[in-house]
Amino acid sequence: MSEERGTLTRPDGTPLAWAALPGEGPTVVFLGGFRSDMEGSKALHLRDHCAARGRAFLRLDYSGHGISGGAFEDGTIGTWAEDAAQVIEARAPGPLVLVGSSMGGWIALLLARRLGRERVRGVIGLAAAPDFTEALMPGEFSEADRAALERDGVLRRPSQYGEPIPITRCLLEEGRNHLLLPGPIPYDGPVRLLQGMADPDVPWRHALRIVEALPGPDTVLTLIKDGNHRLSRPQDLALLSRELDALPL
Repeated sequence: MSEERGTLTRPDGTPLAWAALPGEGPTVVFLGGFRSDMEGSKALHLRDHCAARGRAFLRLDYSGHGISGGAFEDGTIGTWAEDAAQVIEARAPGPLVLVGSSMGGWIALLLARRLGRERVRGVIGLAAAPDFTEALMPGEFSEADRAALERDGVLRRPSQYGEPIPITRCLLEEGRNHLLLPGPIPYDGPVRLLQGMADPDVPWRHALRIVEALPGPDTVLTLIKDGNHRLSRPQDLALLSRELDALPL
């Protein structure tokens, strides 16, 4: 089966890029992380895995990410969650399995809360980072960082993944509108969390907070002792495939 690619235009004119694979069953939707895009190894692995099994699959770029329009600095958690919701409604209006990486795990849980178990048949989080703008990121700021944020409204932080990352005051403040922890998160469908214990960005104990916040009985956390934040090694991708295939849909 061939993948279809296109764009969805937001009401403000911003184009959102997507790629969709037709198939059976609930559509598997990959939601990328902060400053990531839909051409990453996890997204492409899931696409190929779904193609081999005849399963429907959708990936997308939030505004300011990948080949979608808009400036990254203008985005917020609410903006990107709404971007994902609009693309999903247009391209995958039926049942879903949401797979979120890092920030995408936060967005997946926000969408699961919004759409409910009838639509969202399961959630998989990889180094899921709900509330990172409040619970994780600010703790890393120095006094100079806080002064720059207050003065300039933006802080450009070095990143081991490439160019410095712009962190805006608006991102941090708007993120407070979407906090999920300590919960409860009103979603009781099956959730699978994969978390590396060698992750320098999302401490593995953060995953325990997510488990505690989810009221459903079918929540499973898998800790990968030598796993990093990306979780994109062959063994990590193989684990992701097994978890997806084993979800009780």
